[in-house]
Amino acid sequence: MGEKIQHEYIEKFGSLELLAKQIVEGFITGLHKSPFHGFSVEFAEHRLYNPGESTRHVDWKLYARTEKLFTKKFEEETNLRCQFVLDASSSMYFKQGDNWSKLKYSIYGIASLMELVKRQRDAVGLSVYTDELELHTENKSTQKHHQFIYSELEKLLYNYSQKETKTTDAIKVLHDIAELCHRRSLIVIFSDMLNDPAHTDKLFEALQHLKYNKHEVILFHVVDKQHELNFQLENRPHTLVDMETGEQIKLMPQEIRERYTQEVNQYFKELKEKCGSYHIDFHELDVNEHLNDLLIKFLTKRSRMR
Repeated sequence: MGEKIQHEYIEKFGSLELLAKQIVEGFITGLHKSPFHGFSVEFAEHRLYNPGESTRHVDWKLYARTEKLFTKKFEEETNLRCQFVLDASSSMYFKQGDNWSKLKYSIYGIASLMELVKRQRDAVGLSVYTDELELHTENKSTQKHHQFIYSELEKLLYNYSQKETKTTDAIKVLHDIAELCHRRSLIVIFSDMLNDPAHTDKLFEALQHLKYNKHEVILFHVVDKQHELNFQLENRPHTLVDMETGEQIKLMPQEIRERYTQEVNQYFKELKEKCGSYHIDFHELDVNEHLNDLLIKFLTKRSRMR
């Protein structure tokens, strides 16, 4: 469950929807072999087969993998509305070497979570923001709606040639989303949280606005941990560029590594603690780690909302 991402293997599937299905199928198979077995039954909309009942709805493909009989459940209606919120500002395009960018990791993560909620007949919506709310859809569970969201995510995924600088205004956007989501929803935010530390209080006012409107909130902090938190850059002269402002600074990593890592880790530690005080789930997502961890965190949250 904790293996590193195999980038080439995942990306060979082509379309984002097919890729998401492959990720989730692998995840389900792993759950059936893991201590999270109960999750897999609940999540995959199966229940154990009771001897004597009709075998009409037995999932024979699942039987071939697990050698256990499960029947598919069809009677459940939508019981959760899930709004994915994606930070598409320029800092999310950061990548080092062969790593995925934070935006790419987030898009694959959202696509995989969409596959989960589809299987549970939950409704899903998408909000994309930079310095303004660029896209906002309502929560729906139709196939046509899913296809629209996949197409919007693919536009972002394959738009790496863009040169336009996009800044972040999460505070304004989160207030907007709180007003636009009229029914209680699970708001799932993907962001690198590279906001001005001086405005942290205002950021939490916006997050509180979501809570006041009775939404549940998960904040996934997407980061390249090796380079952004631990500052593990080769010890030679570097020119660092702020991807949102274009500001540059020349330095030797070893000269500032200790102070940088101390301050940046302290900032995110305080962010996590403050989220806890507001009953907001805060999770760090390292772009170098497998998406399975994201799926488990989501399922854990969803199970607590039942």
